Order: sequence, then structure tokens, then C-alpha cells
Amino acid sequence: MSEIETLFETRWLRLHRIGRWDFVRRPHSNSCVGILPITPDGEIVLVEQFRIPVGANVIEIPAGIVGDEDEHRGESLEETAARELLEETGYRAATITRLIDTPTSAGMTSEIIHLFLATGLVREHQGGGVSGENITVHHVPLAGLREWFAAQEAAGKIIDFKIHACLWLAGK
Repeated sequence: MSEIETLFETRWLRLHRIGRWDFVRRPHSNSCVGILPITPDGEIVLVEQFRIPVGANVIEIPAGIVGDEDEHRGESLEETAARELLEETGYRAATITRLIDTPTSAGMTSEIIHLFLATGLVREHQGGGVSGENITVHHVPLAGLREWFAAQEAAGKIIDFKIHACLWLAGK
């Protein structure tokens, strides 16, 4: 394999080249977590936020980068998942179960996402993320999820594929 060349770097991303292949890495982490929270009432808890790269609001599972801030370096994947779940949705989970570890986009980034199922949820606050995230929390009954997704797409929102992957992996 050819030597790695750094083409450009910011606080959050590095653009690299190996041979003729350009790709990105994060300076502080190659991992992120995603969490599928399911309430005792059979609702899936999803988050919505505007995503600049796609220029639209995206419906997603709660997620976050592992160890991207000094105070969270050294945190386990499960600890990051629990923290992100609480920050974004306001829920604490009794059980967090790993579903899969997989590349987010293997042709573009070295990032691996670790997907979890969160159950035994207890609401501690309204969620919404940390300063500047502007996250909207949605509670959607699993029984009406397809129809809800269709309505969101009709309203111009994008549904992130990781929701479907987690639902399938969790047998829902």
C-alpha cells in the first residue's frame, strides 16, 4: 500500500490520499455510535436536525462521535451511547445492547459506527442535545412507523438508513 498523504485538515476532519484514493478521517476518533431507543410503550425515539451537507432536516437515531471532546476521551462505546442517548433524547436506558459494528461509508471514510439497542428507558429531561445542536425529539409508535416516515418524506425530510438497519437487527 502507498504512503498516506494529508491533503487538508480542520479541527474535525482530515482529507487523506493513498495512491489515487482520497478519503476522510476524524483527527480524534474513527468511531461513532448510534442508538435505537425503544420505550416500554412500544415507541421508537428518533431525533431530527438540519444537516448542512444534505441541506435538509434528517430523521435519525440518536448518535455521536466517540472521544471527539477532551472530557469524553477514553469513554467506552457503551458509555458514549448512554451519554448521547441522554443528551439528545432525555432518556436513560436500563439496557444497552450492541447490534453491529460497520463502516459508515467505506469508500469515503475510515469511520466505524457501533449500533446499539436501548431498552428499559426512563425519561429524565426533554432532550434536544447540547448547545447549538437544535435537535427535535420524536416518539413514533412502531406500529405506525412506515406511515410516519412517508409523511416526513412528503414534508421534505430525509430518513437516515441506520434506523432501518437497527430495526432489522433488533428484530422489529
